[in-house]
Amino acid sequence: MSERPQLFEDASGRHAVLLPFRLDQRIGEWEGLRTAMIRRCPEPFSREEWAYLVAFLDAANLRAPVNGAFGLPASQQGGACTAAYRPRGPVAVWLPSNVSLLGPLMLVLLSLSGNSLRLKAGSQATDLTAVFLEFARQHLPAGPLGEYLGRQVRLEQFGRDDPRNASMAAEAAARIVFGSDEAVQAVEALPHPVGSMLVAFSDHRSVAWIESAAAGDEALASLIRVFTIYGQAGCTSPSQVVLLEGRPEDALRIRDRLLDLWPRVVRHDPPAYLASENVMGRQHAAAVGWQAVLAPRNAAVLAAGAFDLPPPVGRLTLPIIPAPLAAAVANLPANLQTIGHVLEHPEDPAWLRLLAGTRAKRFVPLAAMHHFGPVWDGWEFWKQLFEVVPLC
Repeated sequence: MSERPQLFEDASGRHAVLLPFRLDQRIGEWEGLRTAMIRRCPEPFSREEWAYLVAFLDAANLRAPVNGAFGLPASQQGGACTAAYRPRGPVAVWLPSNVSLLGPLMLVLLSLSGNSLRLKAGSQATDLTAVFLEFARQHLPAGPLGEYLGRQVRLEQFGRDDPRNASMAAEAAARIVFGSDEAVQAVEALPHPVGSMLVAFSDHRSVAWIESAAAGDEALASLIRVFTIYGQAGCTSPSQVVLLEGRPEDALRIRDRLLDLWPRVVRHDPPAYLASENVMGRQHAAAVGWQAVLAPRNAAVLAAGAFDLPPPVGRLTLPIIPAPLAAAVANLPANLQTIGHVLEHPEDPAWLRLLAGTRAKRFVPLAAMHHFGPVWDGWEFWKQLFEVVPLC
């Protein structure tokens, strides 16, 4: 345990945080790693993924979950505390198979909680967590964070029927699961300690809402970047673009402008198998009524159409649909997670009133659709990794 409790305060009072390290020091260690990261991007990270991870390690970003959970650092050391927070205990994490960048992001956030970690990498994904963990272990100077990553973080990759799933659940004070509804149910069914907390991030889809008048080149370039990272595979990727109060000709105009901008935004060629899949995806989309075209180098399919058409297939097929706002709300996915928006007046309270009637977990600017933080799918999961001890 650190020499003395770390004190924070907010409107509810003063809080003591009981950790075996100084939070400001750990955040500084993570931020310091960025110097080495800027010099080299290890394979198999894409440059976009690595750049996002570098930005994520900014100290101000890492302080956000701490300040959100406990308040700001106390201005004075004296005074009574109303509550103490201590680490809940070992955390087991089943990482997703489709969005592999979530692993490194979770590792960083969870390292600030003081709990030991056991992580199962997605069995069908490139294990970016292992690559990042090895990079951090090699490039961090000797200190508490390096010792923590070496001694208290255990990363494995195995299948869903492996008995190690049961051992993970059996020792966990908190279980965090990314995956399908079936995967969540399978983990919940494993024997676990009484009181073990389950945080489930199950299958979700996201959409982009764009007002035609706000759809300038900067917004459309952001759409390309956000979509191409994961395509339809990511729960935070736009599974469709809805042009609010748009007309069919607006969808065609946006589609064609995306084509024009594509070479400026996407500089690399897609893998041959994806390019071939996209050729077939365009043919399928056209056959069922979409006005579909291929992006340069067969990198994606851009399909203008309507809600009543059969959904186009393909991991990198992006439907573009003009619709009145009422139709956009009525056709939101039942398993909705994020609405990424490009709006002329996002500060208008009318959007909050509309949001209250949806199942959206996040309502964020389009460029922030993939941003990850301590609140996810409506869960304040980071704060819940601490036990609260009232002191009055």
